[in-house]
Amino acid sequence: MREEYDFSNAKRAKDVPHLAKLQTEAKGKTRITIMLDNDVLDNFRSQAKQKGLGYQTLINQTLKSHMGSSLLNEDLLRKIIREELQIAKT
Repeated sequence: MREEYDFSNAKRAKDVPHLAKLQTEAKGKTRITIMLDNDVLDNFRSQAKQKGLGYQTLINQTLKSHMGSSLLNEDLLRKIIREELQIAKT
């Protein structure tokens, strides 16, 4: 292995077609490291295989589908109010 390398003639990724394509596809995404339980990961891999998707794609889709969804929806709120009214009557 050399002590120094000369990169003065190196091309930028945007000037190499297959690297430029990879960069374009990755726009809007960030690489992260995440720890998941093995059973969760196994489940996503199994589902992804059945659907013909990558498991990371399926995890991303699942997270997107839950963005903005509230744990407290109208039906749950009505149930809580009914229960609280019942308690207040007694």
